[in-house]
Amino acid sequence: MNVLLLDLDQGSRRIEVAALRYGGYEVSTAHTVEQAITHVRTHPTDAVLVDPAQLDIAQLMGELRVRIELPIIVVSEGESDGALVSALDAGADDYISKPFVVEELLARTRAALRRVRKTEAPVAIVTDDFTIDIAARRAFHSDGSEIHLTGVEFRMVEILLRHPGYVVSREQILEEIWGPRGVRSPHYLRVFVNRVRQKLEPDPAHPRYLHTVTGLGLVFKLAQGGLDTSEDTSPQ
Repeated sequence: MNVLLLDLDQGSRRIEVAALRYGGYEVSTAHTVEQAITHVRTHPTDAVLVDPAQLDIAQLMGELRVRIELPIIVVSEGESDGALVSALDAGADDYISKPFVVEELLARTRAALRRVRKTEAPVAIVTDDFTIDIAARRAFHSDGSEIHLTGVEFRMVEILLRHPGYVVSREQILEEIWGPRGVRSPHYLRVFVNRVRQKLEPDPAHPRYLHTVTGLGLVFKLAQGGLDTSEDTSPQ
């Protein structure tokens, strides 16, 4: 597995490279956002680890996420819930506070890579408002324009689409995406539900598809259209 590390600080970069190589990953480094973008476009890359140092996390993630669909993990000095939510809201798939335990860094990286594995059979959801091809990991508005869903966002939709019209518990979703530690972090789920609604729903304040059932979990209702198992669902 190939991990790209974007870190502006030489000292912390050495520690993170050593930790990732200890875990068996091939590690490449980038010193600027443009270097990272170029590397991802020209070299096999499975995940991106970002240490923003003195940079603003939201601004940095904004520059990366619009051009990178790979899992992005932020490693930062900030330890508050506010810093974590800001990173997730800006497009990060996970967030690790420094100083970190090496095994935690490796476990989070493994989990991020697991979340983006493709499903075995091509399954798509087709509605009047959007089409999501889970196998191809692509989504489109009804006008054909592409919807950019991150790895975690795709994973959450995939979990819900296994049981369309049925409630899936918050605990099940959290554990499937982030492992046992995720169950202790329900605020993760709130962030990603809001992001998916912003991208898929015609009116996010009044969702037609992704519903919260208070005290129970989430349900994806196929208000229009339905499941499609054909192999070619992307707009031409």
